[in-house]
Formats: sequence, structure tokens, C-alpha cells
Amino acid sequence: MPSKKLLKKGDFSGSSIKTINNNFDRRTFLKFSTATAALAGLSTMPIVVKKSSAANAKSPYPKSEIIRTVCTHCAVACGVYAEVQNGVWVRQEIAQDHPISRGGHCCKGASAIDMVKSEKRLKHPLKKVNGKWEKISWKQVLDEVSEKLMKFREENGPDSVMWIGSAKVSNEMAYLQRKLAGFWGTNNIDHQARICHSTTVAGVANTWGYGAMTNSMNDIRNSKCIFMIGSNAAEAHPISMQHILYAKEVNNAPIIVVDPRFTKTAAKATDFVQIRSGTDTAYVMGLINVILENGWEDKDFIRRRVSGFDQLKKEAKNYPPEVVSEVTGVPAEDIKRVAKILAQNRPGTIIWCMGGTQHSIGSSNTRAYCILQLVLGNMGVSGGGANIFRGHDNVQGATDMCVLSHSLPAYYGLSDGAWKHWSRVWDVDYEWIKSRFHNDEYMGKPGFTLSRWYEGAIQDDEITQYTPLKAVVFWGCSSNSQSQYHKLKKALDKLDMVVIIDPFPTMTAVASDKDNVYLLPTTSQFETSGSVTSSQRGIQWRYKVVDPVYDSKDDYTILAELVDRFGFADKFYKNIKTVPEDVTRELNKGSLTIGYNGQTPERIKKHTDNWHTFDVVTLEAKGGPCDGEYYGLPWPCWTEEHPGTPILYDMSKPVKKGGLPFRARFGTEYTYPDGKKENQLAAPGTTTPGSEADGGYPEFSGVVEGTNWKTDLSQKTLKYALDKGMAPFGNARARCYVWNFPDPVPIHREPLHSPSPEMIKKYPTYDDKPDHYRVFTKYKSEQKLDWYKEYPLILTTGRVVEYMGGGAETRSNKYLAELQPTMYAEVNVETAHNYGLRDEDMIWIESPNGGKIKVQTKISARVDKDTIFMPFHFGGFFMGDSWAGKYPEGTEPYVLGEAANVVTNYGYDIVTQMQETKTGLCKMSKA
Repeated sequence: MPSKKLLKKGDFSGSSIKTINNNFDRRTFLKFSTATAALAGLSTMPIVVKKSSAANAKSPYPKSEIIRTVCTHCAVACGVYAEVQNGVWVRQEIAQDHPISRGGHCCKGASAIDMVKSEKRLKHPLKKVNGKWEKISWKQVLDEVSEKLMKFREENGPDSVMWIGSAKVSNEMAYLQRKLAGFWGTNNIDHQARICHSTTVAGVANTWGYGAMTNSMNDIRNSKCIFMIGSNAAEAHPISMQHILYAKEVNNAPIIVVDPRFTKTAAKATDFVQIRSGTDTAYVMGLINVILENGWEDKDFIRRRVSGFDQLKKEAKNYPPEVVSEVTGVPAEDIKRVAKILAQNRPGTIIWCMGGTQHSIGSSNTRAYCILQLVLGNMGVSGGGANIFRGHDNVQGATDMCVLSHSLPAYYGLSDGAWKHWSRVWDVDYEWIKSRFHNDEYMGKPGFTLSRWYEGAIQDDEITQYTPLKAVVFWGCSSNSQSQYHKLKKALDKLDMVVIIDPFPTMTAVASDKDNVYLLPTTSQFETSGSVTSSQRGIQWRYKVVDPVYDSKDDYTILAELVDRFGFADKFYKNIKTVPEDVTRELNKGSLTIGYNGQTPERIKKHTDNWHTFDVVTLEAKGGPCDGEYYGLPWPCWTEEHPGTPILYDMSKPVKKGGLPFRARFGTEYTYPDGKKENQLAAPGTTTPGSEADGGYPEFSGVVEGTNWKTDLSQKTLKYALDKGMAPFGNARARCYVWNFPDPVPIHREPLHSPSPEMIKKYPTYDDKPDHYRVFTKYKSEQKLDWYKEYPLILTTGRVVEYMGGGAETRSNKYLAELQPTMYAEVNVETAHNYGLRDEDMIWIESPNGGKIKVQTKISARVDKDTIFMPFHFGGFFMGDSWAGKYPEGTEPYVLGEAANVVTNYGYDIVTQMQETKTGLCKMSKA
């Protein structure tokens, strides 16, 4: 395995810039390392008029009003001032007083107004008849869709329909989507989080209790070291970079970027580690090995707050620098040097994104990241933590509401107790809910996932469900974000009905060759209202800017119309109206596990209305109506008096003031395979200020008989715990050893499609899994020693700043389309020359699993000679053919291109079924 160069601190100053695999001069380097995408976006968007405060600006539009709202792209959740005149959104301003974005927009945010104004929007309901799109009325489309869905349910069972929800809707709408699946009688519901951060949630929650970002973007300003692995924040989360760069400049904090590709984020780093894709766990375990061998671990923190440390030490010995170098391609000396930087600069934070999660061992990667922070004692402190940047604007909230096939809202799971709890919240008879399912088994059986639902239709791999899928409903989700897209197209052609509820037609609408597609034009999120949760667990109210445009309807209205036709509206809306505020209160009532109960709509709105009163570093309000509260009331927010929890597991504050220990989710004691027992509760003396318990304690049973802190709807148990200065969920140790995972301590396993037969032999994958979310999933039978002979190049994918997700919204934005008009593949200059390629030549890229695409070559020093990179936002072409003529008239996006996910390989995480899109194999040829 060839070595990868590592740039050291100081290499970016003056003329000391080092080479990365291939020589390039200072001028070329500066071309690649321009100012962060946030600033670039501002310089290209003429619609933004920057002033000291939009609220105080004199408007050129008479009798207009200024509305505060939240950007609808990534989960940084930037503030927007929308100026509206006579019901028309006429101008957009940057919210310079927003506590997180602080006057910043990337190019997507700066062009948010076009989401409403785009001429590419669906303007009325459509159905495909004889291969042509026909306009139909709302009554007809709702009648036909609901009638067919009910017929599928009656003839084939409730599991014959797949409901694909969305991270692009509000918390309230996401909650209603999951509630709808429960009333329908299926767990076949999922959304984008399955393919972006499901491995994060699983890995993090099983380490210390909650599966979410622990600190905040603003708190990164307090970091003394920033370790970024699999995160290209400069393009994926541009406005977060201001906080990262602040720590670099003010604290002299090293920024270590670990990535197979030299990204725009790497250009801002002090240290760049070019790692072989798919070797994150080996690399991080190598860092842990060096830290432990040198005695640099935080011994007191580990003694008091960590379990399974002996098991970790034993496993870490298998990852000395020389071995890790062989696996990752990073020189051994550089592994030692980075470990020393981490140890010498505390508190340090770790940031990761989909580069770390989208792997067949993604859950091991995220666990390794967590363990690194435990070993360094970087948890529960300002400037530390696991800062996990989420994707879409409300993907954290939609995950919290569990638009997921394996859980009910707020991570209650699918047990009988979970269903009984939510039946009480909904005020419906549990036996009635139970009767809606095929049988008791399927009520508690996780459903198909977004990553593999298509197998329920085509059945190439054996499914463990009594019926194949007959229909799928896409509610705000782009199908071209899914790997092996050629298989998904096969499923769309086989289904009896496809329903798309979206402001834009999406690639899904044109993928099916059958007359089985209905298009229901919903509004953008600027034409409706509700709360949204950012990456940092903070909740904001997105006020409606304008009424629905064209002949679109908002999500709440469409859902109410369907529920009414399904015949259970009386039960579904028993205690709520269709307004989001009512829904907020209902989800507040039931979401006790994560403390979503203190964020009433009134409190959320008050924070949004007064965002200028919150401190930029602490996010605590200084005076004003929200005095003493943290912006967005980050969960858990236990009561209506609680200020929110700005830093998870911070034991320096009382619980009532936002402090918390680690969560006691895993019992009080565990016996390891060698017979050794270990207390899983925190050590004596380890407690939050004011706690009546001196040290660890288990979770609280119910004050009300027959309940516990998670199911006591009176919330008396929560308040009882808080009055004792204690956390309702107990005070435990974080786990280095997760006994309920296939690999209790993270170990390296080679990607299923590995370029190295030697590494496959040394680090084999798992045995096949017969029933993995209702699908037979291959591991050993998929991993072959000779893939690389015909497919010698590593394929990886990622984001570009101009587009979001599957790109239907952003590629239909005329401003953004001008900035990035072409789908491309980055190819190393040496590789390009070996293949006889020049810049902008057309090439074929083929996957060993059957897909192929035709794209333009972009010769680049960002990738090494063994790797090809492609952005995943494009669609509208399929295996060389244009689908432009298949879109409804006037809705074809400004930019079309091949979908990278046609050639992403087979591979799914052993715990969550996260798709593998960062480490595949491919072959390339000139077109």
C-alpha cells in the first residue's frame, strides 16, 4: 500500500507548501484553497443586500413586512430575513444578528428565495397516462391515491406499502408521518437519516446514551484542537467554518483533517492526513494505541466515568503504528505525531459527517471516534465533545421523531411497552393499534429501510416479509440519493403505484417507465410553518413566509386529506388540529426519553423572535425575554422552566441548569466473557452539583405506579428527579465495550469491495445476515479477493457547496445552476495520463454490481491516483441516456447529469443498514 503524505502545521505558510501525491505549485494550490464556500457564496449572489440589520433597514418596498425564518438546506440552520409585500416574497436579507449563522450564508442559503419563485416547481397535480403527464384535480388525485393504497392494504396487507418520509419537513410533520405509519399498521417507513447518520445514532447512543451531537457549532470556538474525519464542512456546512476558523486563529488550535481527498476543508487545515478510504477504524484505533502506550490518556476521567477500558486496551494493542500504516497508507511517524497533537491540545473536539458513516462498518467507525474522545477526557466539557454535522435542515428532528423503520418517536423502539406508551399519548386503544398490523410479530419487527426497500419489490435478495411491496410513497425524499440506483429503477418499474409528494418532480418521477406515477405538489418549507432541529439539538420556529404558490398544498393539509380518506381521522386527530402548534404539544407530551417536552411552541417562537439576545460563544441569552436560556432549548429540555442542555454530559452544572451525566441505559453491572464483572454506574463522588446521590445511580422508576421516567405522562417522575438534583435517566459510565454490537470493541474490517486481497485475508468481513431489516444481506459472500483485477479504482462520493441531497431543489435554482452546471468525476493527473484522458473528456465509469454512467473528466490533485471522486447531487441522466424529455413540461431542472449512485457498490452496515458509498470499486474507460 503506497504511503500518503501528511501536511504538517506551518506547511500552508509562505513558500513551504508541501506536495500531496502529485506536485503542484503555489498558484495552483491557492486556486484550490480559496476562501471558504460561505464567503464565495456571498460574492456570487446578487439577491442579497447586506445591511446592519434587516429588521431596522428602510425597505424600498412600501408596506412590506420582515419575517424571520430558517434556511431550508443544511442543518447549520442559518437565519433568514424574508421581506414580503402583498403576499409576495420580494427580497431576502442575511440575518446578521442570528446567533449561529451571524450574517453568513452559503450560496444555497443566499438563493433560498428561489425555492418559492422557481418556475421549475410542480404547479398542479399530475398522473402519467400512456406515458404522458396529465393534469388532474386535487380531489381526483387524493381520491385515486387513497383508494389504491387502501386496496393494496386490503388485498396484500399493510406491509405492501412503503412510506418514505423526509428530513425536509418540520418536526411536527415528521412526527405525523411516523404516526401515520403506526395507524396504517406498518413499520415500513424510513427517511434520509438511514443513509446519512444512522450509524452515528447507533454508535453514539450505545456509547454514552444519546445518539446526537454533544456540543454546538458555536462551542467549537472554545476548542484547543479540532479533529475532522470524513467531514468537508467548507462545502457541506459552510457557515460552521466561521466557528472552526475562529478556534484556529484565536486559540491557535490545530485543525487535523483526515480524508481520502484533499478537500476545501483540508485547505484550511494545519494537518492533512490522506487516508485510504474505508480504514477509519484502524486509523483511530492506531491513535488510541499511541495515546495509551505513552500514558497520555485522561486516567481520572476514565476511572470515574468509563467502563470497558481494559477490553479497549487489549484490542488497541493490535493497532501499533506500523500495522496501521500498512492498513491506512499513513506513515507510522505521522500517526504518532497526530496522537501527540491530540494529547497536547485539550479540550479538543471531533467532527465527522458522512465520510465516516457511509461504510459497511460505519457503526464501528463512529464508536471508535467516541472512544477516542473518552480516552482523551474530552467529553462533557466546553471545547470538546462529538460534533456531528447533520445534513438536511431537519434531519436531526426527523430522526428524533423517528421517521425510521425500527422505532417510534423519540427512540422508544418497537416493544409492546413503546406501542402502549404512544397509544396513551395518542389517546387511542392499544388493541385497536395492534389490530392494524398483519400480526403481533410485524408490530415489533423493523421494516424495510430507505437503503434497501427496493428489494421488497424486485426480490433479487430474499426478503422476510409475507408480501412484496406493491406501492411506495415518497414524501420529500430524492431516490437518487440511494446506492445501486439501477436496482431502484427496476423496483419503480415493477411497483403498481409510485406516489411523489414534493415541490419538484425529482428524478423518481421520471425513473419509472410504467403509468404508475402520481405527482402531488406540496409547498416548500417557506410556505408552511413548524419547528426544525439543527445539528446541535437546538430547535427554531420556521415561520411561514408566504402562502402556497401555484396550485400546491402544504404537507399538513395533504396528510389530513389522506387520513380522512383512510377512515381514521377521528382517532388520528382526536386531540389535535392540523396546525403545527397542536402537534408540537402532542409530541412534547410523549417524547420524554430525550426531553422534547419543555420546548413548547410558545418558547420556541420566543427564541426565534429574540435570537439577537443570545451570546455567540455560550448561546445563553443575556437579558431579554429568554434570559438564562440556551438558544433553541437544545434537548433534553426537561420542563417548561428548564433552559435546555447546551453540552451533553457536562457534570459541572446542576441538572436543572443544563448539566447531565452519562445515561444509564445498559444496566448497573456487566459480566464480560472472561467472567470479570464491572460496575456500569459512575464512580463515587462523580456527580452533578446539588445531586442527592454521591456518585452513580440507575434510571428512575415511576412515581406513578406502573410507569417509569420515560412513560409517566404526568411528568411527575421527571420533576421528582430534577428536584433531587438528579438526571431522570441515571448517572452511568460511557462504554468502550458495547456487548450488543457484533464487534464490542471496534475493529477494522476491509470494505466488501476492497482493492487489497492481502487486507481482506487479514481483516475479513462478517458472515452474511439472513434477516437484516427484512432483507438477506451479504457480507462474506459479496467480498471477493479478485474484484480489483477488473475494477482497480476506488470510488468515493461527496457534496459540493452548490447543491443539496439529490439536487431536485437546488439544480432547479437558476442561480446555483450557473455556479455548477456539470456533473463530473475527479481523476488524478497521473491516472488521467495513464488512461489517455484530458480535462473535460467524457468517460464511462462502471461498477462491479452492474451500473455504469457517462460523465466528464475533471483532472484534479485532490484525489490520489487510486481514487475517483464524484458529487452525488445530480440526476436526469441514466447510464448515458438523457431523461430530460420525461419530466412534466416546464419542470426539467436547469442542470441534469448522471446520478453517481448508479455506480456506488453493494455494502450495508451490519447494525443499521447504512449504505456504503465512500469505499467502492469501479473501472474507467474513455467514452
